[in-house]
Amino acid sequence: MENASYDIGQLFVDGGVMMYPLLLASLLGLGVILAKLYILTSAQRDARRILTDIDTFARKGEVDEALRYLERTPGPLAAVLLAGFNRIREERRGSDVEYAMKTAGRIELGFLERGMIILATVATIAPLIGFLGTVWGMIAAFGAIESAGAVEASLVAGGIKVALITTAAGLLIAIPVNVAYNYFVTRIDRLILDMEQGTHTMRKLLWDVFPAGAASASSAGVYSAHRSARSRPPETPPF
Repeated sequence: MENASYDIGQLFVDGGVMMYPLLLASLLGLGVILAKLYILTSAQRDARRILTDIDTFARKGEVDEALRYLERTPGPLAAVLLAGFNRIREERRGSDVEYAMKTAGRIELGFLERGMIILATVATIAPLIGFLGTVWGMIAAFGAIESAGAVEASLVAGGIKVALITTAAGLLIAIPVNVAYNYFVTRIDRLILDMEQGTHTMRKLLWDVFPAGAASASSAGVYSAHRSARSRPPETPPF
């Protein structure tokens, strides 16, 4: 174990100055990944059970019970439904209910996507930093040849080693970060679908249970524009 630790430390030293920004990028990516895992795991709830319970409360006319239930339930779906039920309790029109849910959905979506741009940036720049280290190492190798006036393996080995180490380090950082980014995109899309389903359920309740406020409720999707406008997966630049 000590030898392995020594080897890793020696590789870091041999990689040169470019290993420091790569280390920073790896720590930043790891921190965001852990934070997103915690946030998305906490936000993921059984949407079907929540919607069934809310439908039961609404059809019994127990709006206050529904509000207390949603206040105790974490997650974006519960937050969107809570915004709608608050407007229903205030006897607002259907358009006010849906606008409140749309606003709550945007806030929840912004919270869910927080940190994604950092992952995309790390996945993009880590290989670029590694490639810059490669160029740096080759410049050092040719500089050593120029100074010596002769080509010897020992002169160019150091520069080539730097080039290989930084390239490998950049790819080792970018690949898992890219995988994590795509995984989080999938999880967020699922949560967006839950919120859309919650909006559809609330619209049905406005017509079936609270018809007085349903006349001006629209049928347009609440989150479709956000889903299409979301950032594309990061692309690792080809070399």
